[in-house]
Amino acid sequence: MTGSPASPSFRLAYVPGVTPTKWVRIWQERLPDIPLELVAVSAAEAHGVLLGGGADAGFLRLPVDRTELSAIPLYTETTVVVVPKDHLVAAVDEVTAEELADEIVFHPLDDTLDWERRPGRPARERPATTADAVQLVAAGVGLLVVPQSLARLHHRRDLTYRPITDAPRSQVALSWPEERTTDMVEDFIGIVRGRTVNSSRGRRPAPAQSTDNRTGAQGARRKAAPPKPAGQGKGRRTGSGGPKGGRRGRPRRRS
Repeated sequence: MTGSPASPSFRLAYVPGVTPTKWVRIWQERLPDIPLELVAVSAAEAHGVLLGGGADAGFLRLPVDRTELSAIPLYTETTVVVVPKDHLVAAVDEVTAEELADEIVFHPLDDTLDWERRPGRPARERPATTADAVQLVAAGVGLLVVPQSLARLHHRRDLTYRPITDAPRSQVALSWPEERTTDMVEDFIGIVRGRTVNSSRGRRPAPAQSTDNRTGAQGARRKAAPPKPAGQGKGRRTGSGGPKGGRRGRPRRRS
């Protein structure tokens, strides 16, 4: 005797800095019978988790291999530099990469930014993670450039951050293996794209209104229209208006 099949669930991966709360809430409202399981993954692991079946879809940072994964870009993040609160950079509203030329800028192994030329001077060793790099910034050893969501994620009271105007930016996307585009994946795509429950692109379209009902309603309105007054027909004129707009009445007597 075999056990009963497991109830369906949807597994959603997400990388650090991404907050999927809004979309998870909508899923729970629309599909309360299908549990949604969140799977936290590092930026380096996200690609393999999706391809290996560890999640049905995921929020990750571009680029991805489009020959293996489908992706819908969602938003682009501001890039910031994380500094101690007493650093000179903290006194300005924004900086350029060139203004960091004399600073040690950490480049952690899990960096998600695609630089042609990284700002500042490199540290002797690369920190293993962004979290490790933040600890070094707090110790006054150097600075760190990251997407703004990661600066918020690793917030400390003794640190702050400022935008870098000319730095590359990180794009967050919803991604999934193309060959595993299931009905549940389609449902989640619809939620992320902002489709309503009754959207024609979804799996739960609103029932079409009956043509007969519409015709019947129109017919009822036509029947309810009041009849035209007697003597008013097409091509006839009444009152003082004649065929050519002249007045009707008895002809004048010639003098």
